[in-house]
Amino acid sequence: MTAFDEMSSFVRVVEAGSISKAAEQLGMAKSGVSRRLADLESRLGVRLLNRTTRRSSLTDAGRTYYEGAVKLLSDVAELDAVVADSEASLKGRLRLAAPLSFGLCHLTPAIEEFMKAHPEVMIDLDFSDRQVDLVAQGIDLAVRIAELRDSSLKARRICPIRFMLCASPAYLEHHGTPRTPEGLAKHHVLHYDIGGGPVLRLADGRGGEQQLHVKPQLVANNGDFLCDMAIAGHGIILTPTFIAWQAVAMGELMPLMRDWWPPPLNAYAVYPQTRYLSRRARGFIDFLAERFGENPYWDQ
Repeated sequence: MTAFDEMSSFVRVVEAGSISKAAEQLGMAKSGVSRRLADLESRLGVRLLNRTTRRSSLTDAGRTYYEGAVKLLSDVAELDAVVADSEASLKGRLRLAAPLSFGLCHLTPAIEEFMKAHPEVMIDLDFSDRQVDLVAQGIDLAVRIAELRDSSLKARRICPIRFMLCASPAYLEHHGTPRTPEGLAKHHVLHYDIGGGPVLRLADGRGGEQQLHVKPQLVANNGDFLCDMAIAGHGIILTPTFIAWQAVAMGELMPLMRDWWPPPLNAYAVYPQTRYLSRRARGFIDFLAERFGENPYWDQ
């Protein structure tokens, strides 16, 4: 065992939050990770972690060592990437996290194409509409559709994400067509919610914006389900165009209030600042940005 192995294991324990989680991410026995930590502390002559049965926390010396170790490991990884043959094939495990609907509808064919081009890359994908802790779960890269506020992450924009209000022709024939934001109060709203509450943000395209507090007819945390319910005539949805585009093209849903569509967001590839981005991760980000672009196919 080398000092480099001890350092790498220590950093993974800190980022994972416990020895057991770090062992799982490293594919090692828990006893092996514990032994590396004990050898490291013995060699340095200081305690780096305060350990309990469930969690580990840094001592002052451990925090200093962690900050230096992260930089050193990142420098080594970057040096390896620079020296390695730039034409070499991408290979190794790539752990990804992605929102469910976007992942199934649009990342699935993208990943299939990427894996055909790079058959030595092994994809490990976690689908969830809730934001996962990339560091604690050992995720290399996540696709997020959001206004990014987490300063602990680095991000690269992949493509714009636009939204629309829409409903089925049958619903509009029975309930009428709203023309203004205030008119939505009289309608059945199908609301996507993962904790933000029943609020709709609508922009008029001229700098004006309204926030509407609605009383939804139906609340769910999955956009595909709400789209199906809207097609069935149960109400109006505010939905990403990447979900509703095919239903709109087939006439199953009708866009509404084009002068009052929600402000767009962006899809980002995000990764921890403390982790050097591997060539396979950088290659995958480049691939997604080129595939989707400024005018994604679902908006055409």
